[in-house]
Amino acid sequence: MSILAKLYVSDDGRYHTFADGTPAYSARFDEVLSFHDIDNAYQVAPVCLNSQAWHINETGEAIYPHKFNRTFGFYCGVAAVVENNDWFHILPSGFAAYAQRYAFVGNYQQNIAVVCNKDGFYFHIDKLGQPLYENKWIYCGDFREGIAVAQTENGLSTHIDKQGRFIHSNWFLDLDVFHKGFARAKSDDGWHHIDKSGKPIYAQRYASVEPFYNGFSRVETHSGALQIINEQGNVIRELIPFRLNI
Repeated sequence: MSILAKLYVSDDGRYHTFADGTPAYSARFDEVLSFHDIDNAYQVAPVCLNSQAWHINETGEAIYPHKFNRTFGFYCGVAAVVENNDWFHILPSGFAAYAQRYAFVGNYQQNIAVVCNKDGFYFHIDKLGQPLYENKWIYCGDFREGIAVAQTENGLSTHIDKQGRFIHSNWFLDLDVFHKGFARAKSDDGWHHIDKSGKPIYAQRYASVEPFYNGFSRVETHSGALQIINEQGNVIRELIPFRLNI
C-alpha cells in the first residue's frame, strides 16, 4: 500500500478508511487514532483493544509484538506510551527510547518533549530522555519560537529558552507562548500583550485578550465590551455582542 494514500478514522472510530469510505483493512478495534508518518517512509497509528494498546501499519497489522496500556501518535520518530502508570517514549520497534520513566510525557516537538517526574515537577528532555537544564517547574509547556512558559511553585509564570534560561525578568499570574512575536500575559489588573523583553506593548488591561492575527487582536474590556485593537493598543473597532433570545 502506498504511503501517499491518505487514511481517515472511521465514523465509529474503530478502524481507518480511504477517502471514499472503503475500509483500509479488515481488523476492528475499540479505538483508533490518526496515522502519522515515520521518517517519511511509512505510516503508523495508535489503536487499543480490550484495554491493550499498540501501533499498526496501513494494513492493520501490529508493527511490534509488545502491548501497552495506552499509546499516542509518533512525533519526531518516537511515540508516548503508558505502561503500568509509567510514561515514556518508544521507537517504531516498540523498544523504549531511553531508560527513564515519568509520571507524564508529552509528544516531541522539534525533538524536545515536556515531561513530569514522579515528584510532580515538569521540565524538558531531549530524544535520549535527558533533561535540557537543571531547573524543575510546577508546570512548563511546549516550545514555540524557541521559548516556553514555565511556572514556579508560587504560581507565577515566565518564559524560558531551551537551556532553561529566563527570556526576561518579568513574572505573571498567567502566561501564553509567543505567537508572531507577542504573548498574552495576565497581571493583577488584567490581561494584555507583551513583547519578548517581557514588557507590555500598551497600557490598557483587559478581562481577556486573543493572540494577534495579521496585526489585530480581539479583546474584552472589564466592563464586557468587545473591541478589536492593533499592536499599538489602538481601538480599531467596537464590536456589538450578539445575544440569543432564549
